[in-house]
Amino acid sequence: MDLQWIVILLIVICLPGACWDLFSSRGSAQREGIQSWLQLAWLGLLVGALGFGVLQKWFGFSEALLIATVLTGGVLLAEKWFFKPQSDLSAPEVQPLVAIEPAWLDLGRSFFPVIFVVFFVRSFIAEPFKIPSGSMIPTLQIGDFILVNKFTYGLRMPVTNRPFVEVGSPQRGEVMVFRYPQDPTTDYIKRVVGIPGDVVEYKHKRLTINGQSLNVTPAEESLRAGLKDFANSDRFEEDLGSHHHVIQIRNDQPTLYNSKVMDYPHRDACEYNNDGFVCTVPPGNYFMMGDNRDSSSDSRYWGFVPDQNIVGRAFLIWWNFGSMQRIGTRIP
Repeated sequence: MDLQWIVILLIVICLPGACWDLFSSRGSAQREGIQSWLQLAWLGLLVGALGFGVLQKWFGFSEALLIATVLTGGVLLAEKWFFKPQSDLSAPEVQPLVAIEPAWLDLGRSFFPVIFVVFFVRSFIAEPFKIPSGSMIPTLQIGDFILVNKFTYGLRMPVTNRPFVEVGSPQRGEVMVFRYPQDPTTDYIKRVVGIPGDVVEYKHKRLTINGQSLNVTPAEESLRAGLKDFANSDRFEEDLGSHHHVIQIRNDQPTLYNSKVMDYPHRDACEYNNDGFVCTVPPGNYFMMGDNRDSSSDSRYWGFVPDQNIVGRAFLIWWNFGSMQRIGTRIP
């Protein structure tokens, strides 16, 4: 069954229980047997509604998390202002009256601290990602779970991604996660090759930055492991900025597929020919390339990454179900 229909089914199942809780006037004593089920109904409705919005690309996961934080936080305010226990002052002993407490009130009270902590950590400290493609092989493998530092390049407002505390800026050679310029709801990961003002040249599968060719040497045998899965491929050790890493080149592929080059902002800053290209990186933009050079959709084809699309710097592989020895590996 398609994931979208599973989410719709979840909403349909949970909606009656949530509506009953919302409009019922029964006291809390009559809810004891079903209160936990009503909470599950509200939780399923919240997850289903936000999940449906993400699947429809009405908003991204960050926006969904913000909405959940605001909604559960609003529940706490509602509890403070509108659902305070009332007392019967005419009674000999002041006893709180039995108040109607909807299940959504219990849910919001329980989940707000957890959602807020997740939202805060994910927005300002570190965010997990899973590698879905092989564009960064051999540095990152399909199925790697990585952590991205969210404050290396400055603190940014959630959702809008606008910086409000300047800390640093991307440097050549760093592995960066960013919002794909052609579809900002999608996150990409590549290596920073060019920073603002750099002249990036890639011809005959050799990378040159500001007229200086990068130091490239054949990779050691241990770093060539796994090439049996990549026919006609070679691996090389490359120095880019202060970063030493391994790239992969396919001998049977051309340097560039000119037919795949898109029309993108600042397209006039690049010159393409049959040998490759030369680009001057505009202010406030970055030029990105994958380590799997001939199997990567990157700035060569869809252009520069503007500063407002930056998500953070990838620094650690924290899990991989298929290769346990990769756990804890720092990303060069």
